[in-house]
Amino acid sequence: MRGHAGANQVREHRRLAGFTQAQVAALVGVSRQSVVSIERGDYAPSVYLALRLARAIDSSVEVLFPLGEESE
Repeated sequence: MRGHAGANQVREHRRLAGFTQAQVAALVGVSRQSVVSIERGDYAPSVYLALRLARAIDSSVEVLFPLGEESE
């Protein structure tokens, strides 16, 4: 997987859902640049924004933002 440790899955799941960054930004009420920053891992969204992102692309917060600690 590309990116650094702790990278999120927003870009991958957004693409799988067939949305552009601009479309997702419009759906959740943020700028496209905010979506870019979230996908890069430069910005951690609030819980509310993470929930809106997950709903917009038919995913879950746990899938989009894994903890990276697979200790089960």
